[in-house]
Amino acid sequence: MKLWQKHFETDKMIEKFTIGTDRETDIFLAPYDILASLAHAHMITSIGLLSQEELKAIRKELLLMYQQIKNGTFSIEPPLEDIHSKIEFVLTQKLGETGKKIHSGRSRNDQVLTALKLYIRAEIRQITHLVHQLFEVLLERAQSFQDVLMPGYTHLQVAMPSSFGLWFSAYAESLTDDLLVMQAAYRVANQNPLGSAAGYGTSFPLNRQMTTELLGFETMNYNVINAQFTRGKTEKILGFALNSIASTLSRLAMDICLYSGANYNFWKLPDELTTGSSIMPHKKNPDVFELIRGKCNQITAFSNEVSLIMNNLPSGYHREMQIIKQPLINAITQLKDCLEMTLYAIPRLEINRRAIESDCYRYMFSVELVHEFVKKGLSFRDAYQKVSQLIENQEYEEIKTIHHTHEGSIGNLCLEKIREKIDRIITDFQFHIAISAEEKLTLEN
Repeated sequence: MKLWQKHFETDKMIEKFTIGTDRETDIFLAPYDILASLAHAHMITSIGLLSQEELKAIRKELLLMYQQIKNGTFSIEPPLEDIHSKIEFVLTQKLGETGKKIHSGRSRNDQVLTALKLYIRAEIRQITHLVHQLFEVLLERAQSFQDVLMPGYTHLQVAMPSSFGLWFSAYAESLTDDLLVMQAAYRVANQNPLGSAAGYGTSFPLNRQMTTELLGFETMNYNVINAQFTRGKTEKILGFALNSIASTLSRLAMDICLYSGANYNFWKLPDELTTGSSIMPHKKNPDVFELIRGKCNQITAFSNEVSLIMNNLPSGYHREMQIIKQPLINAITQLKDCLEMTLYAIPRLEINRRAIESDCYRYMFSVELVHEFVKKGLSFRDAYQKVSQLIENQEYEEIKTIHHTHEGSIGNLCLEKIREKIDRIITDFQFHIAISAEEKLTLEN
């Protein structure tokens, strides 16, 4: 059954090519298409297109499918094209003429748009939860190792003293910026396109505010053409947010790979989290973080992929929008996997508390000596030149005691202030509104 079926048959090669991976990808969208269908059924009942008895029957079948999806027993079988066809097929098979009424006032265009936005909204909740968990792990490690010094590098050259507390909390605070970007993506996704139909509305007196409230959207995409503009645009904006988190994880993974090498030896992974070499018996490779680095770099390509697909399309729906679904689902799934693996591995990093004792870090404290001369009355530039001359003449004597007190420095990590940042951001998402709406829609009468 095809929702667009007329009195002719489409060539089988054309059919296979145009359906693509919809059956596979739409399993991910299935619960959200059910939620949107429930809201739509309530709304068209309110304007007289369904009776209360018909609504009750449709709700019963939709909730049954919803439960099958949750149980993993739901499938989209050929010759059905997609989740939209499956829902209408089941309703028509079970309810006859009543089932045929569900599509009144909507198109597959606004149907998939709504399902995608609900899917994206739910996935952002999951990703945000994982990021928040990783933030807490990083902050806990920062607290535990705030007084343990490690070398800082710039240009891959020995620079100044850092600390493990400073390093861990740097990545924690970086995640707060990433969640601000994700919050923007959430607000873009959290707008109701349902009722825009194929992009030009409908003559039915739809109550779009009702579906907006039933689905827990913050607002709606008011202009029906603009609602269609959000297909691809929403995914691209989400891609920027995924990219932001992935970039943080990739950089963290690179640090861990680099600084776990024997030349640095800042930390090591326990044996069970490493892999070996087929030829070199001594090797213990940080493959887990190399893969996190690679996968996260792969994720950063997603927003560019969407941009290239959507570039220069005129207004209205176009079929190539369909091929965004697969990379969207892949990027989301891959980022969650990387977050979960980072969460698992970071607490198991074994810190080398004696990392700064190597002779190669002798000049790392030279800035501290410059500051000592400044405190005694020299200008900074003269103090800089004096220490430079001491180093050149091999008369430099290192100072290994440091006293940093300003906000965000080694001696004042401001961990609670950083935690306050993320707490405000998490609160501002207001996830509870969407969660409550979805729960109410799926409550058995």
